[in-house]
Amino acid sequence: MSASIRLQPGDTIGILGGGQLGRMLTQSAASMGLKTHIFCPDQNSPAFDVCAQYTVAAYEDTAALEAFADAVSVVTYEFENVPGPTAQHLAGKVPVRPGVRALEVSQDRLFEKEFLKKSGVAIADFAEIASQADVVTAVQDFGGQGVLKTRRFGYDGKGQTMIRSPEDIGGAFERIGNAPAVLEALIDFDCEVSVIVARDLDGNSASYDIARNHHENHILKTSTVPAGVSKQTLTAARQMAERIVSSLDYVGVMGVEMFLVRDGDAEQLLVNEIAPRVHNSGHWTQDACLTSQFDQHIRAVAGWPLGPVDRHSDAVMENLIGRDAEDWHGILKDPAAQLHLYGKAEIRDGRKMGHVNRISPKTR
Repeated sequence: MSASIRLQPGDTIGILGGGQLGRMLTQSAASMGLKTHIFCPDQNSPAFDVCAQYTVAAYEDTAALEAFADAVSVVTYEFENVPGPTAQHLAGKVPVRPGVRALEVSQDRLFEKEFLKKSGVAIADFAEIASQADVVTAVQDFGGQGVLKTRRFGYDGKGQTMIRSPEDIGGAFERIGNAPAVLEALIDFDCEVSVIVARDLDGNSASYDIARNHHENHILKTSTVPAGVSKQTLTAARQMAERIVSSLDYVGVMGVEMFLVRDGDAEQLLVNEIAPRVHNSGHWTQDACLTSQFDQHIRAVAGWPLGPVDRHSDAVMENLIGRDAEDWHGILKDPAAQLHLYGKAEIRDGRKMGHVNRISPKTR
């Protein structure tokens, strides 16, 4: 097994996770003559519809992992909560890209923040929290406000609670299940933005345009490019993202979420969190760039050169959440809209069923 393995057309990429991101990675791989083998415990995984082969087994099933490793040339993943022992076991058999360290850093918010700080990128102040007493002390240090988040397994607003007033402090640790946590200083930001960055096997990196993100009920609703930021801010965002992937010796695509803070005409970026995978806020690249984030990730993990990240169009990506997807017929009537549905059998409130990219001529 060699970390420098480069794939040939016809080779197989193993993907841990069978959700919509795995599905779209599989579609990109197929367009480049590569096969995919999905490993996921959910027998109704939407990625199964489009892959060459799949395995339904628990991530802790050693025998199934052994057979999976024997059937693929390289392994990647579509979500950051892959169990650490699973990734470690596979890494002893076949290259895992991005590497195990990226999972270790991103799965624990404290480790992530310590890594980001060491990497030299700007982040909000934070404190380690192990008890309600820690909450009380840290909130005082942060001016009476903050965001309390579990160190592990929180996403889309889960595993966190806001502290905006003295009344919010009491019981805050209990509200997140008395789990190890971090308290982040509350930032008065103008908007949330993100950068999709890629790094290849040779250490070359490239970043897409910054996207402005809008959330509803803690779930990403739209990502818009251009984001309405200065050229200096765009350059700074790219430099921060590329510094992060370089520090991790990363191979693949990463989503880097940031806060944009304004002080008059001045703009400052603070990194909020990283996602070691293709990212929801990068879906616009499918229809506004020659190389989508999914194509880029496949290129990188295959050991191939990165593609161009230039944007040829403006775009607004809208997530179709729950019953939003029932308007598929109306969306198809819009000549500016490109519809992407994920093939999920059951519509549920808060469930991402698809997205639509609305494309317009490039303005800047």
